[in-house]
Formats: sequence, structure tokens, C-alpha cells
Amino acid sequence: MQRSAAALGIVFDPSAARAALEPVRGADRLRCRLTLSASGGFDLTLAAFPVPISVMRFKIADTVLDSQDVWLQHKTTRRALYDQARAELPAGVEELVFVNERAELCEGTITNLVLTTPEGDRLTPPLHSGCLPGVFRQSLLESGWVREAVLHPDDLRAAAHLELTNSLRGATSAQWLASARS
Repeated sequence: MQRSAAALGIVFDPSAARAALEPVRGADRLRCRLTLSASGGFDLTLAAFPVPISVMRFKIADTVLDSQDVWLQHKTTRRALYDQARAELPAGVEELVFVNERAELCEGTITNLVLTTPEGDRLTPPLHSGCLPGVFRQSLLESGWVREAVLHPDDLRAAAHLELTNSLRGATSAQWLASARS
């Protein structure tokens, strides 16, 4: 949040952010969303923690992302594209993964992708493909558990294992529901 605030010219006060989160300190598992306004104020919204899913089934989204879109680099409330895709999820599908204009895999509506190759390498699409630098994704990169690589839908076919990750659910096994077009 601090990195994005600086890039977007918004004042970020770390002490105020911690204070805004204080009401949930020690609470049961909740989904918390801390939002920073353009004026530098914080808003905290809470919701029930989502029911765990053992395997997330996903398809490739029809919408193509523009890898040069600066908004893809920052987690903001500008989510119409993602929200619309989630609202139109086909029955039996929990997630849609986007590709960019070069047919490179990017990210899901609420997840990042991790692909394990037959050789055991764990790969995630690089930011320049059009991915949000997710918090959990970044921790996986920093730990060395995963590394960045340009990936295409054909790589999904060859993968030994697929996972979709986010900071709320962690890493969840995934199943790609390939269709004729993907």
C-alpha cells in the first residue's frame, strides 16, 4: 500500500494504518480490507472469512489485459474489469485467469498463478506481463519458493501442478478447465 501510495502521489501514514487495523487485533479470522483514500484517510471493512476451497477450478478469461496499463501495478478500488468477470463466472468455475495482448498468462480476478513444471520448478508470471504485485506472491518470491517466468496457456497443459494464490487463502490447488479456445 505504501509503494502504491507513493507512486500515485497519496500521503501514507504507517502509524495511522496500524491504528486503523487496531479494532481487529486478536479477532477471529475475518476478511479485512484497509482502503486508503486520495486524501490519505483509511477505511476498514470487515467480512466473514471465505469458506476454504480444496481445489479452485479456473478458465482463461475472454477479456485480454493490456500489460502496459499502469493500474494493473497497484491494488486499487478500480476493479470493474475483475468484478464483472467474477459476476459472470460460469457454473462450476471459481476463478478466471487473464492473458495479455501477447497471450501471456497474467493473474486471476482475485489470485496469482503458480505453475509447477514437470522438473519441479515453481513459476509465476512476471509483473511486466500485467500482474498485480500481490502480497502473498511477493512473499513466495522473496522466500525463493517460486520464481518469475513468462507463461502461456500451453504451459498449463504441461504443468505437473497448478495453484492459485492470494494473501487471504494462501496457496490453493487449482484445476484448469481448458476449452476449445484456450
